[in-house]
Amino acid sequence: MSTMADLARDVARLITEMPVAGRSFSVGDASVTEVYAMAAWLRARLAGRADGAVCLAAEDRAVIAAALLASLAGGPVLLLPFAFSAQALVAMHKATGFAVVITDVHRDLPPGVEVVCPRRGDSGPEMHRQAIAPREEILRLYTGGSTGVPQIWPKTGINLFAEALFLARHFGVSSTDRIVATISPYHIYGLLYSVLLPLVSGASVAPGMPSYPDEIVHAVRERQASILVSVPAHYRILRDRSAMGPSLRLAFSSAGILDPDDSRDFYRHNPAGIVEIYGSTETGGIALRRRSRGEEQFTPYPTIAWRIEAERLHIRSPYLSPNLPLQADGYFVTGDRVEAADGGGFHLRGRADSITKVAGKRVDLEEIAALIRRQPGVTDCLVMALDDDGGREHRIVAVVEGGDVEIEALRRELAGHLEPYALPRAIRLVDRLPLRDNGKYDRPAILRLLAP
Repeated sequence: MSTMADLARDVARLITEMPVAGRSFSVGDASVTEVYAMAAWLRARLAGRADGAVCLAAEDRAVIAAALLASLAGGPVLLLPFAFSAQALVAMHKATGFAVVITDVHRDLPPGVEVVCPRRGDSGPEMHRQAIAPREEILRLYTGGSTGVPQIWPKTGINLFAEALFLARHFGVSSTDRIVATISPYHIYGLLYSVLLPLVSGASVAPGMPSYPDEIVHAVRERQASILVSVPAHYRILRDRSAMGPSLRLAFSSAGILDPDDSRDFYRHNPAGIVEIYGSTETGGIALRRRSRGEEQFTPYPTIAWRIEAERLHIRSPYLSPNLPLQADGYFVTGDRVEAADGGGFHLRGRADSITKVAGKRVDLEEIAALIRRQPGVTDCLVMALDDDGGREHRIVAVVEGGDVEIEALRRELAGHLEPYALPRAIRLVDRLPLRDNGKYDRPAILRLLAP
């Protein structure tokens, strides 16, 4: 396992030993040379400012990459919004007071904010002359959170760039690879795999973010992509689709647990099985598995130290956000319940917060959801425990996705497997569960569906 000093040197080389000119960063658009030139321009443009962090609200991945390099080279800390709506940006402005925004499109911004728009051809003094501090904070991610209340996760240069360097080495990603991503770079998974991974490896990334089945298949075929970066919800809608083409060698999935049937179906149509990545915004990547190779357990990255205590996963990692509470020995206790697997690794057994009490009895919401998903016509579901009686009790509700589900038949089936106190008090049938841009459930929108 590399020391922090080794990681710091590896990350610093991205600035001190700039890559060879000419490689494409964005397919048919920006070169790596142009990305570094924009980074130098941003570093010079924002140098010496005393008004704090800068909001990054660009859509072009080349601009995002340039801003990250500029921050790594001693530029200001970047703020990544969880949404681009005027309301979200105003809320973040009130919380942080940012005075500058880096963008490439028109946005409804708070009054008085300075707009900085880097362009192809912009350049500045060479960045390798700047002091590099990989251990310093360069980025703050604002995530929507399960309740819609934003959470802030700071990231250092080592947190981000060292993980991207590990991924490039572990999966052999190089300048011969082309990446198609269906997830926003404003989610940690999308940022790592569609901005930082191509930047450190020399791979190129296709512009845009396809989300419909035909769009995804077309993008992979048209770009002759060798790597697909997607989420469980998109692999679900790709079920029974034709092959992506012979160019695809790697497919990644994160931001939720991939359904085994979706994984098997994808592998039937494509020689590249899906690599499932387990991690979170605050922890970075932790472990992976490939069901196409018969792996049911998750295997931790070799860069991660881990142990299991009282069914909880404890990790020590260079990718942990610096504001996480650590134990005395440097380990962080995750919110996941796990079970050790034979031969190493672990099985996920659900979130620790998926256990709730109803009428004084212990109820596992993940277990109920898994049972519902096995029923005919169900394509997905979310089971939640809502406060009742002023928060002193909980009631279980289920939102079920599927166009051909008989609610009463579902209730009878659940009654045959669950204790009465564990039965959902309400079941709402929907055509599609609302999702956020990062592929996770939009819980505030789901709560609105339950309101009537």
